[in-house]
Amino acid sequence: SGELVLVLLLMLLIWYITLKPGETVTVEVLYVLTRSLEPFPEEISQSEPQLVYFRDSAIILSPYLIKEQTTFVKTPSSNVESFTRVEPTNRAGAEIKYGKYDNRTPYSYSPILVHFENNNAFLVVEELVREVEISHWGSLQITEHYTWPMLVHVIMAVEYQSRPSISGVSSFKQLIARLPPRVHSVYYRDGIGNISTSHLRTSNSKSELEIEPRYPLFGGWKATFVIGYGLPLEDFLFKSADGKRYLNFTFGCPLVNIVVDKFTMKVVLPEGSKEPSAIVPFPVDQHLETSYSYLDVVGRTVMVLEKKNVVPEHGIPFQVYYNFNPIFMLAEPFMLVSVFFLFFVVCVTYLHMDISIHKS
Repeated sequence: SGELVLVLLLMLLIWYITLKPGETVTVEVLYVLTRSLEPFPEEISQSEPQLVYFRDSAIILSPYLIKEQTTFVKTPSSNVESFTRVEPTNRAGAEIKYGKYDNRTPYSYSPILVHFENNNAFLVVEELVREVEISHWGSLQITEHYTWPMLVHVIMAVEYQSRPSISGVSSFKQLIARLPPRVHSVYYRDGIGNISTSHLRTSNSKSELEIEPRYPLFGGWKATFVIGYGLPLEDFLFKSADGKRYLNFTFGCPLVNIVVDKFTMKVVLPEGSKEPSAIVPFPVDQHLETSYSYLDVVGRTVMVLEKKNVVPEHGIPFQVYYNFNPIFMLAEPFMLVSVFFLFFVVCVTYLHMDISIHKS
C-alpha cells in the first residue's frame, strides 16, 4: 500500500541522514499510487456522473512519534458525497483538512473514506510494447503496440449526440501523444486501418499527436492500435568517450496521463552490435533477444526492458550502450550488389547460350 511505501522510504532516509541534537531537516517525499480509487457504484449509465471511493489514513503510518501533522485531501471537484470525520476536520470546496494532530504515537492509524465525483477518464493501458529500431543509415523507427481494456457498457449514440454535454462525461474523446521534435512519417491505425481523425502539431521543442476516435471510449471495451513514427538519428544516438555508441531515449508511454499495467521497451540494435548494456534510473527487468529483418544474416540484438505499473513520472531518459564495427554497415549493400550482379551474370549467360537444335 501507499502507507507501507512511505514507511519504507522514511526508514531508508534514516540511514542516510544523521542529525545532531537540536537540528532539523525537511524531507519531501513524492509517490504515485495507481488503482487507489474504487468506482462506487461500480456500474453507471453513460449520462450519470462517476463516483469513486478514496481510502487512506488521516495519520501517516510511521514507526516514530509524530509531534504535529496535518493532512489535506484535494478532490477533482467540489461534489463530495460523504467523508469520514476525524476531529478536527474541516472542508472548504474541493479540499478536506484533517488536523492538526499533536503527539501521535508510533503506528497510529485513523482510517478515512472519501466518496466524491470524479469524471476524469480512468485511462489504463493493459500492455504497451514500444519498439525502437536503430538504423545507422540515418533514422530511428518507433512502433508502439497498445492493448487497451477500458473501464461501462454499450454506448447509446442517440443519447450521446443529443446531450453531449452530460452524456458520457466520464468517457474520453481524444488521446494526446507527446512526441519528440522533428518527428516524421507518423501513422496511427488498428486492425482494420485508420479509423480515426488525427492531427500532428510540431514545434522546435516538441510534437503533439492528437487522436480523435470515431466514437467516445468508455470502459468495458478492449481496443488495440498502433502508433508509428520516425526520428532523426543524430538527435538520439551518440558516441561515448570509450568509443561505444549509445542511444539516449525516453522511457514510458508518450500518451498523456496514462497508466500502463505492463510496459515493454525493445531497442533493436543494428546487425553486428556487441556487448549491449542498459542504464535505467529505476529497477526494470532486462534480457536480450534476437530479431531478423530483410537481408539480415546473423540477426539483430534486441535489448528488452520490462516494467509493470508504469506511470507518467517514469517518462525520463535511459541509455543503451553497445559496440559496433562500421564494416557491418557495408554488409547489406554488398548483399544487394551481389544479388544484382549474380542476376546480371545469369541474364548475360542466358542470352549467349545457343539452345537451338541443329541437324547432324
